[in-house]
Amino acid sequence: MDDPLLRLERLAVGYDRQPVLKDLNAEIARGDSIGLLGANGSGKTTLLKTIAGVLRPLAGDVLFPNSKRPVVGFVPQRESLAQPFLLSNLEVVLMGACGRVGPGKFLGAGERSRATECLEKTGAGSLARERFAELSGGQKQRVLIARALMAQPDLLLLDEPTAGVDTAATKAIADLLLKLNDEKITIVMVNHDLPVVRRVSRRIFWVREGRLEQGDAAEMLNAARREELPIE
Repeated sequence: MDDPLLRLERLAVGYDRQPVLKDLNAEIARGDSIGLLGANGSGKTTLLKTIAGVLRPLAGDVLFPNSKRPVVGFVPQRESLAQPFLLSNLEVVLMGACGRVGPGKFLGAGERSRATECLEKTGAGSLARERFAELSGGQKQRVLIARALMAQPDLLLLDEPTAGVDTAATKAIADLLLKLNDEKITIVMVNHDLPVVRRVSRRIFWVREGRLEQGDAAEMLNAARREELPIE
């Protein structure tokens, strides 16, 4: 694979020493766009968190062939977040700079300017002063993606970015992800919305029965394969 960004080698992921998935082997190339599919509870989010470094592998490794760990931007499921009721959207986006500049460091005018740029990039520039808790689902997703972009990521990991949003917001988020991928940001996205996956992803990682099946999106999402695909 050209210019591999990271490699999974005999990776096992799970909680409390109990593997959900094990013996995973895969490569993700720089600039790739991957749809991560599978049934609810199959381990997709656990795998995503392990790649992000939120969880430690139970066994095996997440390796970086070029010796430098890529910068990761992580967009979790909205429902998993503690709602920052009193924070403005600009403040939420600024939180994404903490991993880059260090916790507790003063975020000056330069970081605030970058946060504004990230909001503009995701189409949420007009929402900077509004409270995050008061936004629609689609607007929240744009702000959370802007927060992830504050890290200046090489790799963007998204967990159900279009869940619970309307058709217009879904299209806007898909358009945004295509644009970010065109800018050479590598994308791995968990999503149950197959039209979005088909539009955004070039490759598919399909989690099934504890294994990771891989292939081109056209092959993995053809009519015959879709009948085998339990994603609800």
